[in-house]
Amino acid sequence: MRRRTSLTVSQRSSDLAVPVTEAWRRVAAATPGSRWYVDAPPFVLRGAIDRALGGAGRRWPLPGRPLLETGDVAGFWRVVEADHEQHRLVLEAAVRAPGRVRMTTTVTAGGRGTGCTLAQEIAFEPSGALGAAYLWADLPAREAVLEVAHRRAAAEATAA
Repeated sequence: MRRRTSLTVSQRSSDLAVPVTEAWRRVAAATPGSRWYVDAPPFVLRGAIDRALGGAGRRWPLPGRPLLETGDVAGFWRVVEADHEQHRLVLEAAVRAPGRVRMTTTVTAGGRGTGCTLAQEIAFEPSGALGAAYLWADLPAREAVLEVAHRRAAAEATAA
């Protein structure tokens, strides 16, 4: 796994030994069941924190179709972009935060032999003075969240 971090963006990428189309089908799946973008432990915890702060938490069920589509909602995420040709998924968190939280997932050809590369990033765009202060406090948590979520997404992408 490769890691990269800046003050506003945390990134992870991994080479997977599965074809790009197969990994994408699993990473962007919207059928009922456990999904990395809803049920990874950090997202369960963040949903609980949001609910405690008066937010909606993880109220939205999975859409129930093969793949997420632009405009869908699932867990506490809104699907801003689901590009099935470019294998790019952009989710925006609908949680109480002093700024905007976006997670981008891409699956590209390459990796090991006929495999692919799974890349993910979480970006936080702060709003106002509170957002700037939150940015510093959020960095370690954002790193931990992406580490766990990326491992979960990679595990789902390679599951038999």
